[in-house]
Amino acid sequence: MSVFELWAPYAEQVDLDLGDRVLPMKQAERPGRPGWWRAEAESATGDYAFRLDGGPSRPDPRSRRQPYGVHGASRLEDPGAFGWTDADWHGRALRGSVLYELHLGTFTPEGTFDAAIGRLDHLARLGVDFVELMPVAAFGGEHGWGYDGVGLWAVHEPYGGPDGLRRFVDACHAHGLGVVLDVVYNHLGPSGNYLGEFGPYFTDTHVTPWGPAVNLDAAGSDEVRAFLVGNALYWLRENHLDGLRLDAVHALVDNRALHVLEELAAAVDGLAASSGRILHLIAETDRNDPHTVTPRPAGGQGVHAQWSDDFHHALHSALTGEKQGYYCDFGALAAIEKTMTSAYFHDGVYSTFRGRCHGRPVDTAALDADRFIVSLQTHDQVGNRAAGDRIGFTLSEGLRRVGAALLLTAPFTPQLFMGEEWGADTPWQYFTDHPEPDLAEAVRNGRRAEFAHYGWSAESVPDPQDPETFQRSKLNWDEPARPEHRALLDWYRDLIALRRARPDLADPSFASIDVSCDEEDRWLLIRRGTLRVAANLSTEPRLIPLDT
Repeated sequence: MSVFELWAPYAEQVDLDLGDRVLPMKQAERPGRPGWWRAEAESATGDYAFRLDGGPSRPDPRSRRQPYGVHGASRLEDPGAFGWTDADWHGRALRGSVLYELHLGTFTPEGTFDAAIGRLDHLARLGVDFVELMPVAAFGGEHGWGYDGVGLWAVHEPYGGPDGLRRFVDACHAHGLGVVLDVVYNHLGPSGNYLGEFGPYFTDTHVTPWGPAVNLDAAGSDEVRAFLVGNALYWLRENHLDGLRLDAVHALVDNRALHVLEELAAAVDGLAASSGRILHLIAETDRNDPHTVTPRPAGGQGVHAQWSDDFHHALHSALTGEKQGYYCDFGALAAIEKTMTSAYFHDGVYSTFRGRCHGRPVDTAALDADRFIVSLQTHDQVGNRAAGDRIGFTLSEGLRRVGAALLLTAPFTPQLFMGEEWGADTPWQYFTDHPEPDLAEAVRNGRRAEFAHYGWSAESVPDPQDPETFQRSKLNWDEPARPEHRALLDWYRDLIALRRARPDLADPSFASIDVSCDEEDRWLLIRRGTLRVAANLSTEPRLIPLDT
């Protein structure tokens, strides 16, 4: 006998659809938590769905599996039935680690968890410590970036479903690799988004770039917050993940005294303590507010680390010379110097791109640099370019090596984007597979309109719905063996090994780093304890005084 439960506070009647029969559900008694419905029944196939007030059947908002896609019935799934082999794995610290971001669908030609397992030896030899998976929650269509997820508790079936994810995590742990999963709590995608039919999961009190905000502080928000916190703990507990990367937390609009990020951090810390595992929360935020990663006892939200885009922007602009868009305040080597020694460039100073002052300073005596995750490339910084071109497409071999060296010898926690380590020749473009024609056309036109503002013609912007856009974005695993790629791969391996071998490079204190630069001659000198990192960004040889 299985127990089916659903929160649907506005429904007059809820029915359980088991395919061969429909059963009425009864209101459940939960003191202080109205709106819950409950039924006990056997499902002949394991499939089920819910009907609200005689309406169409809808998948379970907490469905653990969607074998027929996000519009179809849910299926009962027992996480405890999987045969884990990682009993001796207790996680690893972010301090001193290197992360590797990958997209499951384009990491291998097959685009599955099982195929990705076959490439873990490459990551182990590279020397990275964590794999960061882009979102795998169920979304409409066969392929996409994953940020249009609607089945937040289910794993996208074309990738291999929930057991595919567990096999992947288990194999990563056997290779000594932790796994961080990207989760999206600030919005749901448009295709298969039935969540609002069940209850007040969204509110028009606040507005986000994706429409009404997730309801974190209006009436009914207690259950919405419990839904999100429970989802986070589900991924960590039942799927043995080592951490979560929280997408765009600046869009989690919450005016309650206890912010949802602090509530989530407390819950994850509690699970870590009770399970004896090291667990991590990593926030993506563009607010440049160190309060996010300040520990809770010190009055912060207690998230363990955050992406630091300013470092990327400073490094990218200095290497490429690009000054358009949000790069307009960067380009000078002094911007690298500032971000290296204080994490943020915009720390309360004027941001030309935003037209206002932005950010606040980091207390570098109270926070260590390893709380800030930095990169030379990410899915955003590559895929949100019109053509999805990687930074290496326009850089010389020497500047590619300079970029890697500055990234991997910095005091922060570095992250690579798949293929970066060998200078992949494949682009990584924006691709979608919306089955709804109107939605597909809206996405296509929106993409073209976005880049028309920067002078790109419609024909030059890849069509997100064209299957070839997706295919072009898959890594070519023949490349790492080619001499022109193998040399850069060896450089990345050597840098990661050096980072691990030399304690000065693993020191996360801001006091451990000193930077000087020469804007005219285009060189940087970085002091890390007894070590010196000299970087020449000019086209000519330079004499750099190492002891100044």
